[in-house]
Amino acid sequence: METHTHSAEQPKHLLDFQGWNRAHIESLFETAKMMQEVLSRPVKKVPALTGFTVATVFFEPSTRTRLSFELAARRMSADVLSFSGATSSMSKGESYKDTLLTLDAMGIDAYVIRVDAAGVPHQAARWLGKPIINAGDGWRAHPTQALLDAFSLLERLGSLEGRKIAIVGDILHSRVARSNAELLPMLGAEVWLCGPATLLPGELPRVRLTTDLREALHDADAVMALRLQKERMDRGLLPSEPEYIAGYQITHERLGWAKPEAPLLHPGPMNRDLELEGTLAESPRSLVERQVANGQAVRMAVLYHLLVGRKG
Repeated sequence: METHTHSAEQPKHLLDFQGWNRAHIESLFETAKMMQEVLSRPVKKVPALTGFTVATVFFEPSTRTRLSFELAARRMSADVLSFSGATSSMSKGESYKDTLLTLDAMGIDAYVIRVDAAGVPHQAARWLGKPIINAGDGWRAHPTQALLDAFSLLERLGSLEGRKIAIVGDILHSRVARSNAELLPMLGAEVWLCGPATLLPGELPRVRLTTDLREALHDADAVMALRLQKERMDRGLLPSEPEYIAGYQITHERLGWAKPEAPLLHPGPMNRDLELEGTLAESPRSLVERQVANGQAVRMAVLYHLLVGRKG
């Protein structure tokens, strides 16, 4: 095993944050800052991944995450193979494993996988032995979204040590909430997850769960609203949109329960005037556009660490 400058061996995959520690995360963010500098140049390209091939394997539709990863790889001069499950042999019943092994025969160096079934990226790590980045699996995890959220918060707040972060909405079905609940406490934050009782999990380690929005937002250093998946309402988990708005919509007034400068985040895509009052998205407190911009630098850093950083 090659030695590395970190306090522990650099993780080979980003499936969730198991095996990652605070030093790994902070090192990744230092790299992301360097990538931001690259992205500010007239020619937004470096040769860091020349000769590497990255496959984006999306068994579940996504526009922003897939484009963000593909652009990140190309900015570092990697070759990119883009695969969409909807337009492939998957529609003929080919299994995940068969599909991935077929791609692997083409000489792929790293895989970015999104899938509606939880756990497939973990299986892929065993099947392929190549670096796997989980771009979202079922309700379970979406680690690069949590990384760009944390990176955006650190830019604004300076440190997350002892900071109260409130995440509001459909916690139960949110892989973004789960990944943030795993990552943010590693960086010293106190995380509160808030939503209607039918949309909260029984428990999650290292975080506080509440149905009381005022309690969640009180004195919060930052607030994140989650996309409400309207299909959940059809299944009777929520009586109606007006009832959700009455109890849990983030409004200018309710944001006043948090600290005066507390930033507002949203992982997107957004249902305006449902999860939050529409005008808040463009307000000075909104980090929504910053999150999207930071996604590219953070994903560049993830690809770099998994493909090149391990060789250091």
